[in-house]
Amino acid sequence: MAVEMPRDREILRLALPALGALIAEPLYVLGDTAIVGHLGTVPLAGLALGGLLVSEIFGFCTFLEYGTTARAARLFGAGRQREALDVGVQATWLALGLGVALIVAIEVIAGPAVRLLGGGDTAAAAQGVEWMRIAALGAPSVLVVAAAQGWLRGFQDTRTPLIVIGISNLVSIGLSALLIIGLGFGIEGSAIANVAAQTGSAVLFLVLLVRRRAPLSPSFARIRVQLAGARDLSVRTLAFFLAFTLATGVAARLGTAQLAAQQIGVQLWTFCALFLDSTAIAAQALVGRLLGASAESVAGALARRLLAAGTLLGCCFAFVLGVGHDLIPRIFSSDPAVLRQAAVLWPWLVIMMPAAGYVFALDGVLFGAGDLRFLRDVSIAGAMIGFVPLTLLTPVLDLGMNGIWAGLTAFVAVRLLLGWRRWRGRRWLVGGIATVDDLSA
Repeated sequence: MAVEMPRDREILRLALPALGALIAEPLYVLGDTAIVGHLGTVPLAGLALGGLLVSEIFGFCTFLEYGTTARAARLFGAGRQREALDVGVQATWLALGLGVALIVAIEVIAGPAVRLLGGGDTAAAAQGVEWMRIAALGAPSVLVVAAAQGWLRGFQDTRTPLIVIGISNLVSIGLSALLIIGLGFGIEGSAIANVAAQTGSAVLFLVLLVRRRAPLSPSFARIRVQLAGARDLSVRTLAFFLAFTLATGVAARLGTAQLAAQQIGVQLWTFCALFLDSTAIAAQALVGRLLGASAESVAGALARRLLAAGTLLGCCFAFVLGVGHDLIPRIFSSDPAVLRQAAVLWPWLVIMMPAAGYVFALDGVLFGAGDLRFLRDVSIAGAMIGFVPLTLLTPVLDLGMNGIWAGLTAFVAVRLLLGWRRWRGRRWLVGGIATVDDLSA
């Protein structure tokens, strides 16, 4: 029986709730950044240091989300729903184990890592360590939530993550405001609220998994299968980690105002990226399902539509950021020095948005296709050819924030060019349970 092209309504049914779930977390972070920012420039700079390290460390486990979606969606499309659900069960066990290990690791490295990134034993570094040690306690919950989003997307359900994550983060931003503004907590109030949101979400997702009535026992053999894609996705994440950590380290050495502006810029970039990723989530779920059903031509045509949609979203973001160039930074800081540095990076933020829209949509298509090795390689190329060289030259040539954000723009541009070539080559378009990576192993 022929597989039909998903209609716009089905795409929106996946993309819009995915959008809500994706922006719920960065909205919380942006709100938290605004609350901490009004404590002063030093706490905001401390949040920049600790927040970056924790988010990047957690980012090494994105395979729990993206790898789970790709595998579960293919099995779902092939009509093997029980096996698809088991992918979620094993990913959850893996998340719990890795989460406990991360608590120990982060507590050990927090002090040295923040001081290394922040340029020494500064006041901002002390704030960052304090935040990081509390935030580390949420590691198991963060990873359980990532795994849950992965298997639910594979089952073509993006509405449930929206509800769970949205409610828990609304409660948490209220708690953050209460602790910091109402009760006089410092930066630790932000970390406590963060852990509370993550724990609440994880508990609700575990309840939903149990209610599916799947066998819940761990299988080390099946967990090892899931770890097969962990290497490629972890190396990809390492490229992002090194690039953004290097950029923050350079900003810290330029000055406290530059570091605070970097925090504002990175959080806005992350917010825009995750907003644009709504098309990527729809691509992961639908392309994976269609390829699992061996409908390669339909998957290719759908991918083309989603790439156009991602580019259009990127253009919309460029317009909003361009119009709000003066107003938006003032939401996060009233310090004139910080606002001057934000104005330097702002044109770069605007310029890269249309290309970023295409790149993130293409990432979603290739994740859905299971083309993880290429995604690893293109991320390394973008970091090594574009981001890292320009960032390292920034202090040498006195480029300031222009150097850092030119590097980020080059990172997106390299991924755009190489990704477009991969898309045109069609090697990723493999139907059935096996992916292009499986066939080339």
